[in-house]
Amino acid sequence: MLIGFISVALISSSALAQDFDNPDQGKKKKRERKTYQLEDQRQVREIERGWYAKSNVGGAFYLSSFGQWVRPGSLLGMTVGQDFVDREKMSVAWEAGLVQGVHNGIYPDQQYAGGCVDFGNCIQGDSRTYLFHATAEYSRYSSLRVGWGLRAGGGLMAIPLNMQEDAYISDVVDQYWDSNVAIVHEGVKAVGIGGLTFEYYTKLSHFSVGIDADFMFVTGVNAPGGNVSGYMKYTF
Repeated sequence: MLIGFISVALISSSALAQDFDNPDQGKKKKRERKTYQLEDQRQVREIERGWYAKSNVGGAFYLSSFGQWVRPGSLLGMTVGQDFVDREKMSVAWEAGLVQGVHNGIYPDQQYAGGCVDFGNCIQGDSRTYLFHATAEYSRYSSLRVGWGLRAGGGLMAIPLNMQEDAYISDVVDQYWDSNVAIVHEGVKAVGIGGLTFEYYTKLSHFSVGIDADFMFVTGVNAPGGNVSGYMKYTF
């Protein structure tokens, strides 16, 4: 009976030792850890940052007296940039590009009656604006795919004539504005820019979408305004 008890005890001890020293169990845990690490790496690689190209489509508007002569219009922008600081919860980028705005304007006689000559911001009517801009962008990420940020920068804007200059002088300036040529169409104007941005990184690793909302001030014609646009971005 004593021999039987000793045999059972030895068998139980051997089984426990095998549970603690089982090499297959250790290998299994290592494989599981590697699997989790690979899944984390794949998840991180879905978010691409670096050099990118971005296309914006939206609307633009102006305030103050200038906003009385031109109605809110549409905009189309093309931009290139780079995330030169890339961290898990934060990034900093620069970007530069061209934005075109299209606006309908009120009639020259209505502008004159509203005081455009006194304000110095008469405009021919329907107009296109071309803004060459450069901005810096600081973003924070509330989750893996969602980012919020601030934008600041500047640029140069041109508002060329959409009609022959001779016809513009004779039919608009001389007829309605007492020969006061509009400075809006002369040269380029400096522009200050500041705003907000939102970005969502899609599950297509190189693509993200978002919204830019900027306030701007066009010097020379004292024209504050803004634009709001949605964008699609491709990161190389």
